[in-house]
Amino acid sequence: MPVPAALPSFVRADGPDSILAVAARPRARANSIEGIQGDALKVRIAAPPVDGAANEAMERYLAEVLRVSRSRVQVLHGATSRNKALRIVGLTPSEVLHRLNLPPADSSR
Repeated sequence: MPVPAALPSFVRADGPDSILAVAARPRARANSIEGIQGDALKVRIAAPPVDGAANEAMERYLAEVLRVSRSRVQVLHGATSRNKALRIVGLTPSEVLHRLNLPPADSSR
């Protein structure tokens, strides 16, 4: 039986869902995924962090990148912080990594 690949520290399983640790950078020139920063996925968002605009923009952007509906991406923790935890409903960590085009093992360690 094959041994499953280790998961990067920024994504973990929570039942049938995934929890994604994100280091958000609002007021960027454009929405983009910049790679891994410590134990988080670094995501730049063009929206300002005012009245939840950056959180909503991040949920929309990640839903688009992950090819899921917007309702399946939810900020769990860190709504007023740059460090956030997001639930991706119905995707395993391996599926999240595949859709983000990232390797299953954290090669930076």
